[in-house]
Amino acid sequence: MDKIIITTGDPNGIGAEITVKALKKLDLPACDILLVSNRKVLDFYGNPDKDYEICEIPFDEEVQPGKVTKAAGEFCFQSLKKACELKGRAIVTAPVAKNALHLAGHNFNGQTEILQEFLAHDGQLAEMLFVAENFRVLLLTRHCALKDVTLTKELVIEKIMNLQKFFAEKLGITKPKFALCGLNPHAGEGGILGREEIEILQPAVEVLRGCGINITNPLPADTLFIKYADYDCIIANYHDQGLIPIKTVAGAKTVNMTIGLDVIRTSPGHGTAFDIAGKNHADETGMIEAIKAVY
Repeated sequence: MDKIIITTGDPNGIGAEITVKALKKLDLPACDILLVSNRKVLDFYGNPDKDYEICEIPFDEEVQPGKVTKAAGEFCFQSLKKACELKGRAIVTAPVAKNALHLAGHNFNGQTEILQEFLAHDGQLAEMLFVAENFRVLLLTRHCALKDVTLTKELVIEKIMNLQKFFAEKLGITKPKFALCGLNPHAGEGGILGREEIEILQPAVEVLRGCGINITNPLPADTLFIKYADYDCIIANYHDQGLIPIKTVAGAKTVNMTIGLDVIRTSPGHGTAFDIAGKNHADETGMIEAIKAVY
């Protein structure tokens, strides 16, 4: 299928609202888009002006803006599963609530993990790359508690090798320049503040350089992001290390991009915003950028 598949996220969040608003502003040909959603949900938030094709996902409850429900979690899971089955040229996902997914019995830590479950084959790994124009951040670990962040030399090598492949094959950048964040304050201060840089990160860097990859030594993260324009991508060790800087700089224009699978997926860099759901206050900028990134 040569269409961009768009899921509208949690029906009780802002997903359908920002999808409708984004499509109205972008004014894309109807033949290029397939919505995986529910007409009742779309009607509640204001249907798109154009006659976009809709793949209906059952949703028997009433829309309850701001509420976390089992039915909404099931709808989100089935929407994303169907999007994977349809095999479009790209997938764009509106935000979902992890607690709603869990209420429905789907114990995934996010949509990236669901994509991994249904799209990965032959050892593929879904990776989280955050993009705001020329500011790009790869996460070595994803949605896990800070105490559970675990790095190995092998993991670092594999993920950065996958990143290099993505840059060459999808972005046409054959010799990207990567910067690697240290895990510890001051990149460990020579082992005084932690030895992960010495025992894991630097050995991985040496292997990567041997494979022809242009990458820095582990650098202190508190100053590295100031120089983001000097690099094609900064590699962060854990969620907040990478996302606080890019979201501070780019705000709503930050796009969450899943790479490493056959199909690229993008999503706004924000959540369901239950506090403003149903009030017609949601900013569609993130959804516009997510769609533009794959169009």
